Amino acid sequence: MTLHDTPPTTLLAAGDAGAAVRRGPGRPRDEELDGQILQAVLALIDTEQEVTVARVIAGSGVSRAALYRRWPSMTTLIAAALDVGRSVPAEVPTDGDLRDVIFAGILGDPSFGADSRYSETRFRQRIRLVMADRQLQKAYWHSHVARRREPMERALQRGRERGILRPDLDTEASFDAIAGACYYQLVVRGDSFDDPATRARVSAALDIVWRGMLV
Repeated sequence: MTLHDTPPTTLLAAGDAGAAVRRGPGRPRDEELDGQILQAVLALIDTEQEVTVARVIAGSGVSRAALYRRWPSMTTLIAAALDVGRSVPAEVPTDGDLRDVIFAGILGDPSFGADSRYSETRFRQRIRLVMADRQLQKAYWHSHVARRREPMERALQRGRERGILRPDLDTEASFDAIAGACYYQLVVRGDSFDDPATRARVSAALDIVWRGMLV
């Protein structure tokens, strides 16, 4: 929805969402104001309240004009708030045992609740919101999630180049299979990633996928 709307939805195209979050129109960003706005949105999300312009303004203390300058749609604003505490992973080292570094990266990835900056509670709130709103789901994918996959996908591509992985390997589909094993535990089974049994199942699933990827 645009910030001028409360509720229904007139949104930026999903592919433009990342640019809107990272490079809003108007004056240069005031990081302090950005933080106030995002924290106000998170407070609403964490208490399961509807995120509206009026509530964000009341909670952040910023003006309506300041909010409009920074986020042209409620969708891009919520997507940015949901990503607070996340970061793009570092490049995966590919000069050693590729299997070990990829397994270590996945099993310790903050995406799956292993980082205190992004709690499992926040993860579950994110899933609830994006599953209820396909446009938000697409905006969040294009502006945030797709970028965090890139280091792992590049590592898989490097594995192809080194002759470790199949030359016809679809790296995007391979990452989907790997990440899917993790998300299934949390979203479908309702288990915690801190549970040793959960991590053992994920490790076993990754091993099956890995064997299918090898030359």
